[in-house]
Amino acid sequence: MDLNLRGRSVLVTGATGGIGQAIARVYAAEGARVALTYHTGRERAEKLAGSLAEGGAAEVMTVRYALEDPSSVTSAVAALERWNGPDVLIANAVRWGARRAPGQRLWEVPPEQWEPVIGHNLAPTLRTVQLAVQGMAARRFGRIVLVSSHVALNGHPGQEFYGAAKAALHGFCRSLAWEAGAEGVLANVVCPGLTLTERARTGLPEHIRQAETARTPTGRLSSPEDVASAVAFLGSPANGNITGQLLTVAGGR
Repeated sequence: MDLNLRGRSVLVTGATGGIGQAIARVYAAEGARVALTYHTGRERAEKLAGSLAEGGAAEVMTVRYALEDPSSVTSAVAALERWNGPDVLIANAVRWGARRAPGQRLWEVPPEQWEPVIGHNLAPTLRTVQLAVQGMAARRFGRIVLVSSHVALNGHPGQEFYGAAKAALHGFCRSLAWEAGAEGVLANVVCPGLTLTERARTGLPEHIRQAETARTPTGRLSSPEDVASAVAFLGSPANGNITGQLLTVAGGR
């Protein structure tokens, strides 16, 4: 399926992670101009950029984007002005919060431990949308995909504050659809389940992966490419009138 992305400019935050790389590769293969953001892994981003350029991307750039640094959020969006601003925004950057100490209860978590989890995973994404959507509305075209987490839907022990930040994206998206829909800007949320990124393959014990697979109707966990395909469709002209929606990519869970 041709997603009609040739010549479109795409900003992918969190592009050096497992899901982010897969998303960037889909857009590059479709002939889009792709801006890759990184936090500290500049060399990794530049290596990916070289690979995308060889794989068919119209143009590629790398730009720093740190969730704890508001100025980097502004400069990342501004960097795409050389392409007349982003046509597509994929908000995929994430900051994992520190887990609670063994035996620590929710009410024992001090604000200085959980407030950054909310602040880093929510406010920068909303600001990025603010900066990108104005130009999209002026050009009468835009696609925004906010990448959430299964934690926001199903919960997870010790992840209350992270889940709160990710769940907030859903409410934001519903109202964003009303704000910008009549101007050709469609916004949706993609919610991956446990995805077999390199981080999951090396960081999760085999028995946990097997247990999660057994609870999945399709009998397998999603790959980063599964998530990327859904993101790319929603964040493309091929998506003609889907907005304000939440799509899970979790094999039926």
